[in-house]
Amino acid sequence: MGTPATPATPATPAAARATRPLDGLRLETAGPPGPADRLVTEHLRLLGAEGGGDPGGRITVSGPGFPGFTAATAWGSATGRPADPGVTDEATAQAATGIMAVHGRRDGSPRGLAADYTAAAAGVLAVQALLAGLLAQARGGGPRGAEITAERAGLLAVSQYLAAAGAEEGEAAGIAPGGPPFTSADGVVFELETLDPGAWAAFWRELAAPEEPIRRGWRPFQFRYATACAPVPEALHAAVRARSWRSVQEAAGSSGAEVCALRPLGERAAEYDGAPPWKLTPGGTAPAGRPAPAPPAGAPLAGLTVLEAGRRIQAPLAAHLLGLLGAEVIRIEPPGGDPLRGMPPACGGISARWLALNRGKRAVEVDIKSAAGRVRLRELAAGADVFLHNWAPGKAAALGLDHEDLAAANPALVYAYTSGWAGRLPGAPMGTDFMVQARTGVGEAVRPADEPPAPSLMTLLDVLGGLLGAEAVLAGLLLRQRTGTGARVDSSLLGAADLLTAPARARAAAGRAPRRPAGFRRPLRTADGWITPADHCHVPVGARNLSAVPTAPALERLRGHGLTAVPVVTDLTDLITAGPVTRDAHGAPAVPAPWSFT
Repeated sequence: MGTPATPATPATPAAARATRPLDGLRLETAGPPGPADRLVTEHLRLLGAEGGGDPGGRITVSGPGFPGFTAATAWGSATGRPADPGVTDEATAQAATGIMAVHGRRDGSPRGLAADYTAAAAGVLAVQALLAGLLAQARGGGPRGAEITAERAGLLAVSQYLAAAGAEEGEAAGIAPGGPPFTSADGVVFELETLDPGAWAAFWRELAAPEEPIRRGWRPFQFRYATACAPVPEALHAAVRARSWRSVQEAAGSSGAEVCALRPLGERAAEYDGAPPWKLTPGGTAPAGRPAPAPPAGAPLAGLTVLEAGRRIQAPLAAHLLGLLGAEVIRIEPPGGDPLRGMPPACGGISARWLALNRGKRAVEVDIKSAAGRVRLRELAAGADVFLHNWAPGKAAALGLDHEDLAAANPALVYAYTSGWAGRLPGAPMGTDFMVQARTGVGEAVRPADEPPAPSLMTLLDVLGGLLGAEAVLAGLLLRQRTGTGARVDSSLLGAADLLTAPARARAAAGRAPRRPAGFRRPLRTADGWITPADHCHVPVGARNLSAVPTAPALERLRGHGLTAVPVVTDLTDLITAGPVTRDAHGAPAVPAPWSFT
């Protein structure tokens, strides 16, 4: 690891006055609408850009010192043949990328997310491309544009599940319907969370659940993050159905587990504070040093170093994206290495899921619990451009590894913290994906009105939170490049939840029904699979019963009514054999980078 890249001396008075990375720059929109134009322009304005007109799928940012960078967004790459329309909207994107299959595992059949997930992800990826491209231009090189599709965003979202499906031994044995949330005797629907098998057992014993179901239930519960399902024994559901919500809360309090009742969107709308999905805090002035070389067109972060101390999904995914953009990523792991490297299923002896987020990173083992290990990490941070972590709240400060500690040795550092709650909801439960979904109304937003609210067991917020974390880092790097100051950037799963639920929350705040109507994005069963119509298509009642018709003729029947429809991918390995997914050196499926730079 070499000397960190030096921020450029501000070239214009506007740059010298900038307090946000896009201050003094202008955005323009053009072309037909894209998947998430309003989200992109909203984020760019929050970052300081001015201008913009009607929504359009071509978004350009330019200004003094920047020749301009254009992000072009689209749903997918249609073939142009009426018989194969490709991805044309949110419903077809979810169907074609396996999202419906993964989200539906808990229910035993494909289900569409009622929230516009691929559009939201594509919008954040477009902002990332714009920030990375402008950063490269400020460094004297780089691309002039990028293309982003919701289809590629959807593949990125399911990359861990796809990697596991394509592993040597596969993962079919771990996939079965079932899982939280649970329901108490007085009708309170709630999520349960613990990372400790002892706390899991103690919670259920407090509720007088039988020992054998307690033992059998731990593994599927523990692995639900990886499999998107949790077929825990019915006896556990029965145990909570026999107890009041107060009794459940008392059992959680005495065992060390945590519970969170599902909150409606209306409550979240009422308390929403309007905060952006990330926070940028400029730091001290960076010292002068050697200039960084201009990056090549396809790798706008080339020459930059990211030091990542992440667990699970959120921070590792953010660092993975920065690596795909050309940065060198050094991953801090405990002595003996990350235990998740051995999580089944494997490819070439390494966890396929782990590779989906960590391939290409260089690992350094550091014992941050020891004084010597903390000194070693500070030394590594002194030579890095970015330090990124998602430790528990307060851990960094307790270890002497917070922003102020590391910036003392490296004022140019961009210090990034990806958390659960960002300190915005005092008294909130453990900041994990499913608990944040429960607390913020995601359980309502992702299911239509005729389905009971339930958080998705697909890690929606970990992925979207990782995307926002990478966006925040890029914003911090561009601000540093323009002003000569380091920065702290904070992002969170709460920010991801608020971004995902914004349309539903707006409906609730306006006094309208926040949830999508009954049957929304529910695929149609065929004799040998599933198909889904595009969102704008109203399927006549007489054409909906296709259960005795094979998929190909069923598609022809719907298209004969002038409707757009596509098959639902239910076997994720189909995406490996007939799509853009490749295999890495370990033989693990590798989803392509979500941007195509030009």
